[in-house]
Amino acid sequence: MGGNVSALQTIAPCGINCGVCYAFLRDKNKCPGCQAEDKKKPNHCSVCSIKNCEQLALTTSKFCFDCPTYPCKRLKQLDKRYSTKYNTRILDNQMQIKNLGLEGFVELEKVKWKCGECGNTICMHRGYCLACEKNKC
Repeated sequence: MGGNVSALQTIAPCGINCGVCYAFLRDKNKCPGCQAEDKKKPNHCSVCSIKNCEQLALTTSKFCFDCPTYPCKRLKQLDKRYSTKYNTRILDNQMQIKNLGLEGFVELEKVKWKCGECGNTICMHRGYCLACEKNKC
């Protein structure tokens, strides 16, 4: 998940792991992750209302769990969509980051999204490993 990319770059303020995102894992026009200052990010990531939240800018951790309005309506909506479509609970991710620290959370994610067939990363958005096309289920 990420090679030379730091954990901070691959974990979005909302708790999404960019290291398992299709845009990050694909070969062409690879996204560098939410926190990176790269122009290759998809537009919806650059203009993300959560990443650009005024309340989030005031936090010391730069994660939503540290916000006085946590969990906000936007985060709850994102959690509902991602838990339904992509088997990812954003609010659970937030609590894991808070309780385990960023490094601990990243280690859990490596195990959760590791392909049992080839050892590469399973794509959250596709539901299978892009390297060997083995389904997660």
